[in-house]
Amino acid sequence: MKQVLSAVLAIVITGSVGAGVADQPASGLQGAWQIAEINLTGPSARTITFPEPRANLVIFTAQHYSRVEVQSEAPRPLLADAAKASADELRATWGPFVAEAGTYEAAGGSVTMRPIASKNPAVMGGNVFIRYTFTIAGNSLTLTQDRNQNGPFPNPFTIKAVRVE
Repeated sequence: MKQVLSAVLAIVITGSVGAGVADQPASGLQGAWQIAEINLTGPSARTITFPEPRANLVIFTAQHYSRVEVQSEAPRPLLADAAKASADELRATWGPFVAEAGTYEAAGGSVTMRPIASKNPAVMGGNVFIRYTFTIAGNSLTLTQDRNQNGPFPNPFTIKAVRVE
């Protein structure tokens, strides 16, 4: 299957506002989260469920986040020798892997992430950001893609994550 959106980018961005409690402090976002499900809209609409053990982790501190994810519904192939691997073998192994870290701000039921370092250099620095609306109910976080520096997303996706710490 095709890799699951690289835009899951903020993928788990953070959230810790209970529904209707938009003035709750950002400290509720702090901790470790794992994505359990992604709901895609638009022409490729579908729901992707991540089985246990989940190959993703997002960590939020007071102002920073870090995330690593394997965005594939199938296991990535092992490379016998990376120095001798073909371009297709390298893409199959490294393509679905996402790594990113940066700063975030949460206010009014939305969270804005600004990557500082990323496997994908196109999403780093400058005026690059991604914003999500979010709610937290118990140990569950729901994030819905809202906009980035280019404007609103025409087919936003929703991420459901669970707190693991």
